[in-house]
Formats: sequence, structure tokens, C-alpha cells
Amino acid sequence: MRILSVHNRYQIRGGEDECHKAEVSLLRERGHSVEVYEENNERVASLGTLRTATKTIWSQEAYQIVRERLRAQPHHLVHVQNFLPLISPSVYYAAKAEGVPVVQTLHNYRLLCPNALFFRNGQVCEDCLGKSVPLSGIQHACYRDSHAATGVVSAMLMAHRAMHTWTEMVDIYIALTEFARQKFIEGGLPAKKIMVKPNFVHPEPALGTGSGRYALFVGRLSVEKGLDTLLAAWELLGEHLPLKIVGEGPLESQVAEAAQRLPQVEWLGRRPMSEVHQLMGEALVLIFPSKWYETFGRVAVEAFAKGTPVIAANIGAIAELVDSGRTGLHFRPGDPGELAVQVKWVLAHPSEVAQMRREARAEFEGKYTAEKNYQQLMNIYAQTRTALIT
Repeated sequence: MRILSVHNRYQIRGGEDECHKAEVSLLRERGHSVEVYEENNERVASLGTLRTATKTIWSQEAYQIVRERLRAQPHHLVHVQNFLPLISPSVYYAAKAEGVPVVQTLHNYRLLCPNALFFRNGQVCEDCLGKSVPLSGIQHACYRDSHAATGVVSAMLMAHRAMHTWTEMVDIYIALTEFARQKFIEGGLPAKKIMVKPNFVHPEPALGTGSGRYALFVGRLSVEKGLDTLLAAWELLGEHLPLKIVGEGPLESQVAEAAQRLPQVEWLGRRPMSEVHQLMGEALVLIFPSKWYETFGRVAVEAFAKGTPVIAANIGAIAELVDSGRTGLHFRPGDPGELAVQVKWVLAHPSEVAQMRREARAEFEGKYTAEKNYQQLMNIYAQTRTALIT
């Protein structure tokens, strides 16, 4: 099978970029020909505000590139990972003009919410869900804290809603969890076109020992990730259990201050993936305190691969991924007191935690390996091509 994979990279490689890279690698390893058309946000500075805004709504450049590549060699399908801001939904139209089916992976909530998170002022916000005009998002400058930038993204959403792009130009959408699928259905995407396929971990990490006697947080240091909840919980816990924090982001100064003030908290900054997986394998538990509707939770699945249970906020997709009492525990989002209670439970129940480690690894092997994912992806591709024919 020959696939054109389309992706707009961020300036700093993030979760979507890693998932795209892993999927391309997996397909190539299985003998498929994957051509990548990729833009990078580093170009934004050289293009300037006006040209970037125009490309966000409709990139004629991307349209021409995709058409030319599809004409040069026959492709079975186009798989779009991320199109904002430099590629745009014009690539769907390019594929359709050449008679090639389109798959779109929904890594975030961009088609329903200008900032893609359903999160504003430190809490969940669904003001724009299902609205033809995302007026609230524009009023509150939800994208990059800029009224102008939010206006551009909102114009893209409104224009393509009016053109029926979302309902007619994509053959199959891939949601990462059932929770995310239901949100997209609420937002107006056709249910029959949305299939669920989770992300995966490849290459597969080896099982860890859990002997490190510390808790671990891995992720972006930002408000929606629940860093305030995490740090407040460790103030309550005192020195019951050390906490290691891996990551970078806008809340770095707060994390650094907490690490200086609290002897039980250590901030490690950014670390290579091999070291992160080593830390995960030795951790007693991974903490996932997000306050927004995660579409997935790759870090949790990586922890499962290492056999490490996860204490997760009971919200969004992460609540779906963590089976409370079997592969980890839930706590009320934004509640440091309950998070502290769950950490104390883990410390007081070593035999139950040992069983959770076995269940976590089994969960990974049953759902999140490269082989399982490949089978699901091939099924989706087959249905996409069938949908185009019918």
C-alpha cells in the first residue's frame, strides 16, 4: 500500500509529532510505501502574519503539493495527522480532486474549539462546542492569547463548516478514545465516520521493577496538565514519598520554586526518552493530574508498558484508559487532598500495587502494542477505501 502522510510539525517536538513518527515507522517496517509531506512551524516567522493567516484558512501551496505528489505516483490514501497552521484543510480537496480517500487522525479538539483543548481560565470550557460561530473563543482570545490569531483559526473553522468540509471531504476520522469520539459526535461530526484507534508505544519498552520508591510526573508543565494540583498534593503529603517531575513548559518557574522549597520534590527538566522510560519503570506510581479533556494519554500507556500503575484524574480520556483498582486509581480532578489520599493508599498496599503492576503490563500488551495497532490501522484503511468506492 502507498500512503501519503500529511503533518504540520510544531517547533518543539510534541506528542502528535511523536505519534506521527511512530506510525510512519511502523508502516514502513511492515512493507508499506509511506511518503511524508511535512511542514514545520519554524516557517511561520519568515512568512509573516498575513501570509500565515491566509494559509491557515486555505493553503494553495499545500493543495498544489499534494495534487502533484498524487499525480506523480498513484497512492491508495492520504492520511492527515495535523494541518494547522501551514497546511490547511485544502489538502482534503487536493486528495478528492485526484480520487484518493482521506483519513484524519483527531489528536486534539481543534475542529470544535479554537484552542483545541476545551479549557479556559483553569477549567473545562465547552462554550464553543456545537456552535457554528465560536464567539466565546474569539472574545476570550483562546488561541495563543491573541484575538487576531483566534479570529483566524475561528474563520478557518467557520469557512470549512460552511463548505461542509468536515462532513464531506474526510472519509474516516480516527479518534484516540471513545470519550473523544463522543465529543466529536456532540460537535457535529458524523458518527458513522469516526473510528477509535489508540496511540501505541514503539519500540516496546522492557518491563521495569518499580523498586525506586518515588512517584513520577512526565509531561508539559502547563496549567491544563494539573501541575497546581500535583504540587499542592505533595505539600500535603510531606515526605511520605519523593516526587520526580520530568518536563518543560510555561510553569517551569513554579515547579522550580516548589522543588527548592520542598525537599521531597525534584525537577529533572527535559530528559531523553530512554531515560524517561527508565524512570517510569523504577517508579512506584505515575501521576497523571490533568484538568482538561485529554484525547488520549500516551504517558500513561508508556507507564503501563513498564508495568507501572497510574493515579489519574477522573476526567476525559485518561479516566477511560486507567481502570481504577486494576491498572491504577482515580481521583477528583483538581482535588489535591484526594490525590494525596490515593498516594497514601498505594504506600499502604504493596501487594495490591504488585498486582496492579501485572495488570498494567497486561493492559499494554492487550491494547497498545505496535502489532495490535497495525491490525487496527489496516482495518481502518480497508474501510476507508471501501467507503470511497461505495
